[in-house]
Amino acid sequence: METVKILIVEDEGIVALSIANDLERLGYVVTGICDSGEKALESIGTVPPGLVLMDIKLAGVLDGIETAGIVSAMHDLPVIFLTAHSEEGMLSRAGESDPYGYIVKPFDTRDLQIGIKMALYKHQADRKRKQLTEELRKSLESVKLLTGLLPICMHCKKIRNDKGYWQAIEHYISQHSEVEFSHGVCDDCMKQQYPDYPHD
Repeated sequence: METVKILIVEDEGIVALSIANDLERLGYVVTGICDSGEKALESIGTVPPGLVLMDIKLAGVLDGIETAGIVSAMHDLPVIFLTAHSEEGMLSRAGESDPYGYIVKPFDTRDLQIGIKMALYKHQADRKRKQLTEELRKSLESVKLLTGLLPICMHCKKIRNDKGYWQAIEHYISQHSEVEFSHGVCDDCMKQQYPDYPHD
């Protein structure tokens, strides 16, 4: 199984180093520690991680919520917010960036491990769902359905198309569906057209 790479975006140096140590003990690879959204985006472009731990309050112009929105839109990476109790009023805004979880400070190694595992599982499920949805969309686009009232000649069975021209029924259906024809002779026509041919 491939080792998960994680980027830490946290502007408190001691806290960031503590998280990095916990992650390495858990078997993850830390791709970097950034104290601002701008640095985080640069780091992701250079060394893409598999998951981002994002503090909501950051140094720099971009806060964690804004940075997470960019990460989600441009890189399709799961983001877990690191948040303090005092930041609970920001969670409704944070939800707009569609994070894959929240870990409330202070937290221990088990909280970190559970949060990461759940985020990775949810992200994998989301990717699978998006893939299946796209496959279904493509399948539906390739399906052609014949609907409505078809003008058909009562004698020769030709169909009148939208431009008023009469077409053989098999030609018309081939143009408006994915059906392909193979020709044969039914029992009734066999008896009528080939009366001398032995029949069962």
